[in-house]
Amino acid sequence: MTIIASLKLWARAIKRDVVALWLAARDPRVPWYAKVAAGAVAAYALSPIDLIPDFIPVFGYLDDLIIVPLGILLAVRLVPVELMAEFRAEAARRSVPSSRAGLAFIATIWIVVLAALVWFFWPARA
Repeated sequence: MTIIASLKLWARAIKRDVVALWLAARDPRVPWYAKVAAGAVAAYALSPIDLIPDFIPVFGYLDDLIIVPLGILLAVRLVPVELMAEFRAEAARRSVPSSRAGLAFIATIWIVVLAALVWFFWPARA
């Protein structure tokens, strides 16, 4: 198998696992701590905006290449094995949803950071 083919296979597995975690976060059979982890990872991965924008050199892709896969790995380990297999099978049949909650969360972080920067650098009027 070529490197390109294995990378495509890995990317499909990541996409499937994100959808499976999205399903796990909504299932009552999943423990609460696994739901929290699965929901956070799925919301971030499915969010249309990133915490670190991709146009920032090196760091822009850091979340896509390292943070998201590590979050998926952690959340998958928290979900019971038999349930995760069921969620993966269901995720393979579904299309990838988008996350409004993830969008709102990331947008809130950006607004708070922007407000803090404006407050910090605003000239004091004494």
